[in-house]
Amino acid sequence: MKKKQRLYFILFVLASLGCAVGLSLYALRDNLSFFYSPKEVAAYLAVEDPRVAAGRRFRLGGLVKTGTVEKTGETVRFTVTDGAAERQVQYRGIVPDLFREGQGVVAMGRLNEAGVFVAEELLAKHDENYMPPEVAKALQQAHEEGVKSMQAYEAAADAKGDAP
Repeated sequence: MKKKQRLYFILFVLASLGCAVGLSLYALRDNLSFFYSPKEVAAYLAVEDPRVAAGRRFRLGGLVKTGTVEKTGETVRFTVTDGAAERQVQYRGIVPDLFREGQGVVAMGRLNEAGVFVAEELLAKHDENYMPPEVAKALQQAHEEGVKSMQAYEAAADAKGDAP
């Protein structure tokens, strides 16, 4: 009889713990902020994925495209790229000291109805060796896909006899 009571008690504790974890995750679901590269945002928008729907908060990261930074008063407009896609960003406020063209940036905010990412917060890399891991991974992925497509192009050109 004691073995049965102990088993029921253990099952009750495990079920209670599972419910507590489930309820905690459910309560925090709106506070989670996911990171996406411009290429991922474009792909999600193409299939109308709710993860990047207008008004939904997420983080956008990549490199600040050279020649795209425009400052008008307190508003800064620039383009974030991962090498495969680009996304326009608008930020109102004081930019970090290390924010500049060609550098890594992570912006927290939302897409507006026009598809422009309206940032509420900007994070710039803090020294010349650091890049947020998500940005580095997205840029590496875009680079690898570019190399693969170039190899496929060259192989097709070789097969046709059009090789340079």
